[in-house]
Amino acid sequence: MLLDGRLTLTSSIAERTVKSFVMSRKNFLFCDTAKGADASALCFSMIETAKRNGLDPFGYLLFLLQELPKLGKPPAEEPLERIFPWSNTIPVYRHLT
Repeated sequence: MLLDGRLTLTSSIAERTVKSFVMSRKNFLFCDTAKGADASALCFSMIETAKRNGLDPFGYLLFLLQELPKLGKPPAEEPLERIFPWSNTIPVYRHLT
């Protein structure tokens, strides 16, 4: 039982996060392979994670596409940590204002 009346019982943050998936569900019809579905899920995950960490999603994806090839195949764990959306090393201009 929740006794603190100052807390709100709402799931609106989760509902807003899922809304983009619901709005795009017709586009998922074109994911006719498992690889296509995995790629769509990965893109949505990166975009939503960027938003939750205060980053501009387009700018962050552009940053990733520029930086990931520089890390080699397969990238080591330490360089990957520097480009995670919660990292302090993400350029300031990639953040939402």
